[in-house]
Amino acid sequence: MSTTTETTGSAATLERYASSLLGVFGAPKLALVRGQGSYVWDADGRRYLDLLGGIAVNCLGHAHPGVAEALARQAGTLIHTSNFFTTPQQVELAERLLAVAQAPAGSAVFFANSGSEANEAAIKLARRTGRPGLLAAEDAFHGRTCGAVSLTHKPAYREPFLPLLPGVLPHVPFGDAQALRAAFAEHGDRLGALFLEPVQGEAGVVPAPEGYLRLARDLTREHGALLVLDEVQSGIGRTGRWFAHQESGVVPDAITVAKGLGGGMPIGALVTMGPEVTGLLTAGQHGTTFGGNPLACAAGLAVLRTIESQGVLDRVRETSAWFAEALAGCAEQVTEVRAAGLLVGITLSGPFAARAAQLAQEEGFIVNPVRPDTLRLAPSLLATREELGSFVDALPGLLARAAREG
Repeated sequence: MSTTTETTGSAATLERYASSLLGVFGAPKLALVRGQGSYVWDADGRRYLDLLGGIAVNCLGHAHPGVAEALARQAGTLIHTSNFFTTPQQVELAERLLAVAQAPAGSAVFFANSGSEANEAAIKLARRTGRPGLLAAEDAFHGRTCGAVSLTHKPAYREPFLPLLPGVLPHVPFGDAQALRAAFAEHGDRLGALFLEPVQGEAGVVPAPEGYLRLARDLTREHGALLVLDEVQSGIGRTGRWFAHQESGVVPDAITVAKGLGGGMPIGALVTMGPEVTGLLTAGQHGTTFGGNPLACAAGLAVLRTIESQGVLDRVRETSAWFAEALAGCAEQVTEVRAAGLLVGITLSGPFAARAAQLAQEEGFIVNPVRPDTLRLAPSLLATREELGSFVDALPGLLARAAREG
C-alpha cells in the first residue's frame, strides 16, 4: 500500500524515487516535506536553512502568506482557461511587469511556464528579423530545451543532443569587449540576436563588467541585431533592482524572466521592448497552453506587490553589502566573493566545493556547488541577518574540513 512521504521518511522516499522517476537529476540529496520562511524540513523532521531558494525561485521564501493566500483564493475560483481567453490576473501581471521593466510604450509580454520557454520565445523573436545568426557567451546558461541549450555553453549539456539549432555562432568569452567586437565584425550582417545574462549564475555568479552591456547595446544597434537579456535568474529583485541590467541604464530589445516571478509557481515571460520589436511576433506564430494561467499570474502579482510594498529592493541591497563583507572575511579558504544582491558566488582556494556543500547540508544548510571551486547562494530576499549570520559563523569550520578532506 502506498503511503505519504511524511509517513515513510527520507530513506524510503528516496528509494521510491529511484524506482519511479527518470534519473536525469541523479539521486536527490533530500526528501523535503515542508517549508516556512527561510527554512525547509525533510521527511525525518530535520530543519535546514535554505540558502539556494529553489535555485533563485523562492524569492520570498517558503509558504509566504501573501503568495499562499493569493493561490488559495485563485484556486477556488479559476485555475486554467487556455490561450483562447484572458483573465484580469493575466492582464494585470503583464501591466505590472512592463512597469517594473521600465518598458517604453508599445512593449508587450508573452507568458510561458519556465525560463527555457521564455528563451525559446526570444529565439523565435530573433528569427523573425530575417537573420538566422544567434550569438551567446561562454559559460552561458539559457535552458535545457533544444533551442535554449543551443545557446547554453556547457558541453555536457549540449553534446549528447547534437546537432542542435542551426545558426548559433561560436560562443564569445563573457565580458571580453575585444572578442565581442570581433564577433560582430565577422558575423554582424547575419546576426539576429545577441543573448546575454547580466549576471551569469551557473558560471558561479559572474556579473558583466562595467561597460559591457553598453557595448553590447551599441553593437547590436549598429548591426541591426536584437539585444536579448536573460534575467531568468537575476531578475525580480534578486540583485536589489527589479532587473540586473537596470544598473547599467541599458534598454534591451527583449528580456526573459522566470524563476522568482512566481515565488515558487512555474511561470516565465518574454518582455518585448517597444512597438518595432513587439511587432515581430504576430498572431499564430507562437503559443502555449498553460502560459499565463490565472493561478500562476495570481502568484506573480503577489510577489511583485510584496516586493514593492515591503521595500524589498532596498533591503536586498543593504543585506547584500553586509553579507558579502561578512563572507569575504570569514575564512582563509574564501578567495573571492561575488555578490549581485542576494545572488552570491563564493570562490574557494581549491576544488572542494562539493565536499563543502555536503558538510553544510549535514550541519543544516542548503548551498549549491555550482563549480568545483565555487559555492552559489540564492537565499530568500527576506532572509534576516541572523539567519544568514548563522551560515557565516559555520562556514570557517566547514571549509577547513572540506579543504582537508577534498
